[in-house]
Amino acid sequence: MIVLLVYLGLKFLIRLATPYLMRYISKKAGQQFEQFFGNNPDMNSQHKPEGSITIDKNPSQNSRKSKKVGEYVEFEEVD
Repeated sequence: MIVLLVYLGLKFLIRLATPYLMRYISKKAGQQFEQFFGNNPDMNSQHKPEGSITIDKNPSQNSRKSKKVGEYVEFEEVD
């Protein structure tokens, strides 16, 4: 009888505590998400007036450089 009362009591307490526990877990997950993605420079940048254009260029890389990978060896077929 005592085991049954303890089981029912725990079941009742768990049903009462579940919403508070879920709220706590979701709040902690939101804080971690904010902490992880809070350092995004796009989100923290100054608000620019609508219609302004900003161009961010990557440094140009000289693609005309030729790397010497190795020697070219010409083979001749021998019969």
